[in-house]
Amino acid sequence: MATTLQPVSGESTKQLINYRTDAGVAVIELSDPPANTYTYEMNRQLDDAILKARMDNDVYVIVLTGAGDKFFSAGANIKMLASVDPTFKYYFCLHANETLLRLEHTPKLVIAALNGHCVGGGLEIAMAADIRIARKDAGKIGLPEVNLGVLPGTGGTQRLSRLVGKSKAIELMVTGNTFSFEEALELGIINDIYERENFMENLMEYAHQFCPPNKAAKAVGRIKRAVQTGWEIPMESALAVERENQQLLFQSEDAKEGLAAYVEKRPAIFKAK
Repeated sequence: MATTLQPVSGESTKQLINYRTDAGVAVIELSDPPANTYTYEMNRQLDDAILKARMDNDVYVIVLTGAGDKFFSAGANIKMLASVDPTFKYYFCLHANETLLRLEHTPKLVIAALNGHCVGGGLEIAMAADIRIARKDAGKIGLPEVNLGVLPGTGGTQRLSRLVGKSKAIELMVTGNTFSFEEALELGIINDIYERENFMENLMEYAHQFCPPNKAAKAVGRIKRAVQTGWEIPMESALAVERENQQLLFQSEDAKEGLAAYVEKRPAIFKAK
């Protein structure tokens, strides 16, 4: 039976997601200090921000981060979950799953900038990004939900196992331990660690390299789509998806420019067309 989720009293008027654009990069910031925990209303606002970035033809890369310098996100708001009935909890997880799937399937590169602690549902959000870059010595990472008597219920069991393998994922989740970003890098959960100083400035410089004229943004997006779609289907079907995306790119202006630039021995100037 369907149910209608209602925001926590007074929450619907609060801005919980900050959104801005910077030269082709959309920055989506989780903003509920001190720990940037998320609620149903934050999920709704996050969903809106993802759709806004996806539909903006002048946005080529999405960066996710947390407000402040202590937390990326500590996950779901535990006080909220403790105060609502099981039906609400179920639909809350369902909506969060739908939001993160939308993020995963958006044909634009998504980078999670882990500026602080990234635990529980915060890590589940980060794992829905394509690339995760952490700030050095900024905090801990992990999925400690077992310590609350529950499991990582917004994609954590599935995405972590795809990143580190089944056995290691089970170990990390059943112990409920949190660990350093350096350990996460070794496990393949994150892609890189940047120095604390000028972290966001350096991360934005990294993000801008995937925008035109530096990169063919359509090709970046189609690479993502081919991988995301092909990951879960048989090889023959995945190769068909790859060919379909390649055919679309062959018809693009950027492909013509890239091939011509190679032949003419000059840097390509891409326009995302």
